[in-house]
Amino acid sequence: MPQDSFSSIDPRTLAAFRRGVAIPAHPLALTSRRSLDERRQRALARYYIAAGSGGLAVGVHTTQFQIRRPEIGLFRPVLTIAREEMDRADRLRSVPLIRIGGVTGPTDRACSEAALLRELGYHAGLLSLAALPAADDDALIDHCRAVGNVIPIVGFYLQPRVGGRELTYDFWRRFCELDSVLAIKIAPFDRYRTLDVVRAVMESGRDDISLYTGNDDNIVHDLIAPYRLAVHGKWSERRIVGGLLGHWSVWTRRAVELLERCQQSVRDNAIPPALLIDAIQVTDSNAAFFDAANGFRGVIAGLHEVLRRQGLLEGIWCLDEHETLGPGQREEIDRVLAAYPHLSDDEFVSQHRLEWLSN
Repeated sequence: MPQDSFSSIDPRTLAAFRRGVAIPAHPLALTSRRSLDERRQRALARYYIAAGSGGLAVGVHTTQFQIRRPEIGLFRPVLTIAREEMDRADRLRSVPLIRIGGVTGPTDRACSEAALLRELGYHAGLLSLAALPAADDDALIDHCRAVGNVIPIVGFYLQPRVGGRELTYDFWRRFCELDSVLAIKIAPFDRYRTLDVVRAVMESGRDDISLYTGNDDNIVHDLIAPYRLAVHGKWSERRIVGGLLGHWSVWTRRAVELLERCQQSVRDNAIPPALLIDAIQVTDSNAAFFDAANGFRGVIAGLHEVLRRQGLLEGIWCLDEHETLGPGQREEIDRVLAAYPHLSDDEFVSQHRLEWLSN
């Protein structure tokens, strides 16, 4: 896919995306019977948009990959609901939202999912390689190229502890040679692997590949740190410009404000001490929400629990009935909610919740 394929994205949207925006990974709202709760699914999209997000990522890990199973059949409906809410919002926005949908599975299925995203008006596919655990770099690049022939792609380094796989520097360096690459979401929860991706992009010479953090354990530092490296004998610098994060599916209004503060500190070339304090507190909150103490067992249920307490979800149900809060996770969520009220957007949600839940 030649780079002029990005021309299908509104230039205002593309410019905003490349400057850096906050993109929450959209959860799945279910009833107690584990069927789709359309009213609350729409309410979540409305919340994220009203909170100032620059786009939505739908059908991704936080949405639960099981929505693709034929017996569940929620992939198209969930993508469609988000599209309709973004359509509604874009009629009143000066900068249309960026629309990113998850793509996973072996090549045939991944290309089919990419075609559905394109049909529904999504701009890019967030490409998970978790379904190819044994593939070598050649096979992975062939897979990415095939999907990129259907829709622009956002690379995704998903941490192995929640189903991702290790990816080499050589893979990322070759990945950057694909014309269809719009961005990379860096989410290995590992500083060495994060550096692999950034260095690969820098050494590729691709200035048009946007870097987004998915490292929910290190959000602020990713957004304020300059990557200054020697590339081909000369010093070069790149930055991670925005976030596409499961953590930002909660407290989203504050997340948008946090990104703005990080970007302002970069412009000012000065890091306020208060921002570094918030960095640690955000990571502490994420440890509770993602259930780090139990190996991320309750990563999705923890986000649901925060949204439930805000009244946006009715319960914390996941498609897998065994997927729930980990031991002690509820108490950890209690702790961070009490410790960091300034990171919460409870008041914002309370003011608008009934509006978002209306049909």
